[in-house]
Order: sequence, then structure tokens, then C-alpha cells
Amino acid sequence: MSSLHGAHILVTRPRHQADHLCRLIEQQDGVAVAFPTLDIIAANDRDRIAATLANLHRFQWVVFISANAVNFALLAIDGKIGPLRNARIAAIGQATARALDAAGLQADLLPAHGSDSQALLATAPMQCVSGQRILIVRGAGGLETLSRELKQRGAEVDTLDVYRRVMPPADPAPVLDLLNRNRLDLITATSGEALQNLLLMLGEKDRTLALAVPLVVVSDRIRQIAENSGFGRIFVTDSPSDAAILNKIITWITGAESGRIE
Repeated sequence: MSSLHGAHILVTRPRHQADHLCRLIEQQDGVAVAFPTLDIIAANDRDRIAATLANLHRFQWVVFISANAVNFALLAIDGKIGPLRNARIAAIGQATARALDAAGLQADLLPAHGSDSQALLATAPMQCVSGQRILIVRGAGGLETLSRELKQRGAEVDTLDVYRRVMPPADPAPVLDLLNRNRLDLITATSGEALQNLLLMLGEKDRTLALAVPLVVVSDRIRQIAENSGFGRIFVTDSPSDAAILNKIITWITGAESGRIE
């Protein structure tokens, strides 16, 4: 199996989501540099969230946009999943479906390929939604692509923000040290906001050093944000999974696909 030969890889995932990717990097003889540039916290209006989730009979579909959406929705209702058992649930991707499964729920709709709004919109049930009422469970400030397209198809769409993203307090000194010694080999970013926060946290003086480091992202949208921010070497994964991220890292560092990461 391919080795990363001690390469230093910056992981910008939220702290509670970074462990698995860091472990995979270290198993490949890399050095995972955990530097969370995004924190995920519960939305403020817990009572409104709980009230909405207690009345799901009003909706033909409940769409969960991420695993975080599942977990923070459950937090708001103290894990009481009774109303959700009777709802038709759509999951945007495999990670979201796994979060539902862990809670004892099953996705009635899951895209066969892809893990984004376009993949869900391409499914047959989402083609014929005229007159239906759909609830999208998401994070505050989420993309409007799904909501906008479903409305154009004739659906009545409500959104429920169950979490929000904030910039965490963090000391960038260890990252700056690696940058200044030219020891940071690659940066990973799984959201545009995490990438933008990274540059803000490093400061205007040192962002130029970061922009020169190769970057692995998980979507073309984030690639565009990276290009607009000034990154020059950007690599897009085949999927947002940790395995796909690691395989792209290995491809860059060694030029070889591992093909066997779980």
C-alpha cells in the first residue's frame, strides 16, 4: 500500500469530524495536522425546531442535507424520533443515510450516485413534486440550490436550520511554523467556508504562503472558491468521503492510487 512518507497534511475539518481522516493519513505514514477552521454548533431556536419536527405530517418529504442536519435535529428533540418514523425521508448522500441509520431511521430516498443537491434533484421522486410540501433540514446559511429548484418544480418548500457554522478560536502558530519552514505538503478543505476561514485565521501576511501549497477539495464549487482566493494547485476528489480524500492525497504525494482505503 502506498505511503505518504511523513508528508504533513493539514486537516481543516471541524474537530468532531476530523479524527477518521487524521487516522487514515497516519496509517499511510503521513503526519495529520489537525487545524479546525470551522465549528458546528446548534442553532439558537431549539423550541421552534422541536415544534416543527413534531408536526411532520404536514410534509410529503423531509430532506436531510447532511449528517450534521440529522444529528442536530435529533439533539433538538432529545432523540425522540417518533414523528420521524412516519415521515418520508430523503438523504442527500451516504454519510447522511448512515447518520439516519445510526439513529434508528431509514432513508426512503437516496441518490444512487453523488452526494449533493443535483444528485438528489435527479432522482425520480424529486422530478414530480408539484403541489407537495417539502421540509429541508439543514445548517444556517446553506446553499439555496435545492430549495430554489424544488420551488421551480411546483413544490412548497420550508427550510429548518438546525445548526450553524462559526469560526473556532485557534492558535495558528503551529501551521504558520510549518508554512515558514516549507514543511506543509498539502491542505485539505471540505467546505468553502472552512477554506475562507483558514485564510482569515492565518492572517494577511502569511496567506500567500498557504496559497502556494497544493490543495485537495471535495467539489467543483469549492474548487472555484479556491481559485478565486488565489490557490494555484487544486485537486478535486471523486466524492466527499474520507477515503476519496485520502486517495487524492496519495495520488499527489506519491503519484499512486491506494485503491483499498475503507
